[in-house]
Amino acid sequence: MFERPDVGERAVLVHIDFTAHDGTEDPGEFRELVTSAGVEPVCTVTGSRKQPSPRFFVGEGKLEEIRDAVAANEADVVLFNHALSPRQERNIEHELKCRVLDRTGVILDIFAQRARTHEGKLQVELAQLEHMSTRLVRGWTHLERQKGGIGLRGPGETQLETDRRLLRERIKSIHKRLEKVRRQRNQGRRARQRADIPTVSLVGYTNAGKSTLFNRITTSSVYAADQLFATLDPTLRRLELPDIGPVVMADTVGFIRHLPHKLVEAFRATLEETTQATLLLHIIDSHDPRRDENIEQVEEVLAEIGADEIPMLQVFNKIDLLENFTPRVERNEDGVPVRAWVSAVTGEGLNGLFDAIVERVAEDVVHHFVLLGPADGKLRALLHEAGSVLSEEYRDSGDTVVEVRLQNRDWQQLLSRAGVNEKSVRLDVGHA
Repeated sequence: MFERPDVGERAVLVHIDFTAHDGTEDPGEFRELVTSAGVEPVCTVTGSRKQPSPRFFVGEGKLEEIRDAVAANEADVVLFNHALSPRQERNIEHELKCRVLDRTGVILDIFAQRARTHEGKLQVELAQLEHMSTRLVRGWTHLERQKGGIGLRGPGETQLETDRRLLRERIKSIHKRLEKVRRQRNQGRRARQRADIPTVSLVGYTNAGKSTLFNRITTSSVYAADQLFATLDPTLRRLELPDIGPVVMADTVGFIRHLPHKLVEAFRATLEETTQATLLLHIIDSHDPRRDENIEQVEEVLAEIGADEIPMLQVFNKIDLLENFTPRVERNEDGVPVRAWVSAVTGEGLNGLFDAIVERVAEDVVHHFVLLGPADGKLRALLHEAGSVLSEEYRDSGDTVVEVRLQNRDWQQLLSRAGVNEKSVRLDVGHA
């Protein structure tokens, strides 16, 4: 066996095109991922085959080419732009005598570097442990079997089983701690809902400029850089919108092509801010040649986490990199803003975007002066319970004019609970 180095700074990248598979990874994006992880790519080995080899993922000839590249460039890690099985990783490491990581391992390493909050660190550790649990045998290959002969009878599987048990216990512990964080986050979310504060969540492909735009809109100083996954932990900021009042802006982690399913599960608590949003701002890099593919990837992740039904405003960012392009807001057949073209760096188009956000959020906010009679006590009580009553005015006739403002979906739910048909609700035209 060889001694694996603790760190690897010089890397050989491997990218294989498979003719029998659709949706191959982008080698350029993988190079950006590797650079974002702080690793120096010294060589890229490419090739093509019909399908992966069960043993080495690549053919023996390509494996020899990778071995030569490792020796020629004095590399200490080989990074595959693909998902490798534990067996394939183990076999390749044994042949190359150096550290081997797949695409998921690289993404996990970046996440581990970028996590800052307690919740983010827990989520990263959970994803790492779950990924490691299937690969644990690599670290204990010298204990795999009982060896014969005096002085050579090792503990066999004992140490491996002990390590697996410790992993399971740690994973269980992290799940409990994340559940506590989730409950705390839900309490804060319910408090905002009771106060009828809409949430606008920024989503999009990684490095599309979400954090830069977030800083522009909220005048914040969230870390932003021209690299993949510059922001990992969600950031919330309160913002005042004209005619609407306070809203919460949420900057979330960027998505990426073929984001491993376990990563989505581990970060589900963070992404819940997205699933509960009033409006999604889908930030898109308008200059990216794979723009349309990136849009599809983001929409797939949104569907996976159950956020595909939330109203969305597409924001095409980085128009300063396009030739002869002016900022604008595009509307659908009903006159509703659906796309905005802006530059977060230069500020072009941000006024139009701000107006579009106000218009879209206002769609989902009900602001009524409701005329309630003595028989409408249940609806009045529910409105007060929801914290949606802004003011009350009592009439000599015995009626009460109640000024309410709340999310439209909450308004519909309250009417349903009170057994009231929306068409039968009396509005005080004197305040219209």
